[in-house]
Amino acid sequence: MASLFPSPTSSYRGRLAPSPTGYLHVGHARTFWTAWQRARDAKGALVMRMEDLDPDRSRAEYAQAAMEDLRWLGIRWHEGPDKGGPYAPYVQSQRRPVYLAAWRQLLDGGFIYPCRCSRKDLATALSAPHESAPGKQEQQDDEPMYPGTCRPAQPAVFSASEPNGINWRFRVPDGEAIEFNDLNLGPQRFVAGRDFGDFVVWRRDDVPSYQLACVADDAAMRITEVVRGADLLKSTARQILLNRALGFANPAWFHCRLIVDQHGRRLAKRHDALSLRALRQRGLTPLNILSADLPTEM
Repeated sequence: MASLFPSPTSSYRGRLAPSPTGYLHVGHARTFWTAWQRARDAKGALVMRMEDLDPDRSRAEYAQAAMEDLRWLGIRWHEGPDKGGPYAPYVQSQRRPVYLAAWRQLLDGGFIYPCRCSRKDLATALSAPHESAPGKQEQQDDEPMYPGTCRPAQPAVFSASEPNGINWRFRVPDGEAIEFNDLNLGPQRFVAGRDFGDFVVWRRDDVPSYQLACVADDAAMRITEVVRGADLLKSTARQILLNRALGFANPAWFHCRLIVDQHGRRLAKRHDALSLRALRQRGLTPLNILSADLPTEM
């Protein structure tokens, strides 16, 4: 269908960041296509980064399939696991030193604290799920509102040589409004302590969280614009706080509206019939998949 311009001529740096926990679906295709278009139109660079930090679900075959499916759509990138580049490695499971450095900086700055609560503890402590503010597009939050069980009364600097063996949470500034302008969805506003609580930056199984890894990698790879799904709008507020604590500049944000099925539910990787693999096997073309007329149940 298309090919990326051969070399960037501007300072724009965008990225594709698939998670190899399943096959890409129609929603992924349209979001990644948007990222490719914006990088192309800006005459900038596009980076492929494989976000494989989920040790239980990430598979090498899904990573390979993601790159094959995106190439089939006509998407190309300048840097990535298959091409190398100045900010290699481009696979998150190989970038632990980057995340440890960010964790230590947060620890030394008194921004994080140890938390012994398990998911079961949180489920017991929370009487009802936290709901998004009225009028906001549905958000798929990755963790419940933390009730503050392990939160110290005052910010404090803790001593630790390594993060493993316990959760580490970022202490949010309660009551502070985190505002940003989304280049697609317009002005956004989330209040720390109300719309989201203290969030995990490092898990007890010795894996950095999505929030920390994403912020550290975007800064290290000099990403200037993040294009992703609208289900991550609330994560943007968290990442703005992390960027501030770490002294990183915020990239621009462009969140794509979610693709939903006939029941109004957002697509997930469990929608096998709408995976790019399945659609390709049924004879659909990239144009079919990127068309707004493609049905979401087949």
